[in-house]
Amino acid sequence: MAKLRGTVRRSDLEGGTWQLETDQGERYQLTGKLDGARDGGKVELDGKVDRSAMSFQMTAPIFKVNKLKALP
Repeated sequence: MAKLRGTVRRSDLEGGTWQLETDQGERYQLTGKLDGARDGGKVELDGKVDRSAMSFQMTAPIFKVNKLKALP
C-alpha cells in the first residue's frame, strides 16, 4: 500500500479522468474510491500503483485509490 499527497485535477480527455499531481511533481491517473474528489483539491490518497492496468486515456501510471482524505 502506498500513500500519495498532492492536488487532484479533472481532465475531460476521452470521456473524463481524474489525475493527481503529487507534491514532488509526479503524475498519476486515478481509479477506485474517489468520493469527495474535487478539481484543484489537496488530498492524501492510500492505494497502489497498478503498472499492469491500461486505460483509454494513458496519461500517466494508474493509481488505484482505496481511501481519499481531503486536506485543507
